[in-house]
Amino acid sequence: MTKSFKNEWNGAPARLIPSPTRDTLTKQEIKMAYQQPYGQPGYDQNYLWNIFQRVDKDRSGAISSEELQQALSNGTWTPFNPETVRLMIGMFDRDNNGTINFQEFSSLWKYITDWQTTFRSYDRDNSGSIDKNELNTALTSFGYRLSARFYDILVKKFDRSGRGVINFDDFIQCCVVIQMLTKAFQGYDTNRNGWITIGYEQFLSLVFSIKT
Repeated sequence: MTKSFKNEWNGAPARLIPSPTRDTLTKQEIKMAYQQPYGQPGYDQNYLWNIFQRVDKDRSGAISSEELQQALSNGTWTPFNPETVRLMIGMFDRDNNGTINFQEFSSLWKYITDWQTTFRSYDRDNSGSIDKNELNTALTSFGYRLSARFYDILVKKFDRSGRGVINFDDFIQCCVVIQMLTKAFQGYDTNRNGWITIGYEQFLSLVFSIKT
């Protein structure tokens, strides 16, 4: 038994990005920490170290998912999506100990601030959330070619507020999951034509191998 799938991805996967922190970290602090692109002059390690210490509440020298969630804001005064936090910790936790050290935090922070910039550029009405049309514009610009019906599915899946929109933290999760699924799909799309034919067990292996 085989299943055929078509992928309407065309272009580079979406680049993922971070947000400002609630209560403890301000927009100005984020701007000062990243006045220029990562790795370029102006990347202030000392300032970022101060932020790291403020997020590291228990002074363990590493940041847990709970500490990171408390420090991040999604712009709606509600807790940052724990699934998004878990995904990001997993992406940058290179030693797989469930926390992130300062070096890992530096990469994560750049990722979040970049995501914030991207989110704001597609939040055309400055509502603090992304609606279906804005999500369509964002993902299309990333290179994805998806149907209107699929965008309905995405909004339903990632709309935790029940208002038909996607908040900042859920937007990150949505993009990360799509990127992971696309990467897994491309592993089988050897002809790079957007179609794959795989057996049922291969399909299950593909789904369960994705780290989400």
